[in-house]
Amino acid sequence: MSHPAHSHLSPDAIYPFDARGIAKRFRHAAIFGALDALTSGETMRFVNDHDPLPLLDQLANRYGQAVTIRYVQRDPGAIVIDFVKN
Repeated sequence: MSHPAHSHLSPDAIYPFDARGIAKRFRHAAIFGALDALTSGETMRFVNDHDPLPLLDQLANRYGQAVTIRYVQRDPGAIVIDFVKN
């Protein structure tokens, strides 16, 4: 059974990543590893308890235009960011 190709992102191409359950010293390495594992068009939905501005700077330097960063929720104590692999 074949499935038609879609040009838009399908829900099964969104992978949750909850940074709150990862020890601080491993977080950035785990995030980089997860982003490296994505293929074009896939999204990692990042959840955290604080706005990770230093991490976003590192991601911009490391990936540039290869990853799009889009806030889904930006409230104190509840941050959700989609990282989309281009």
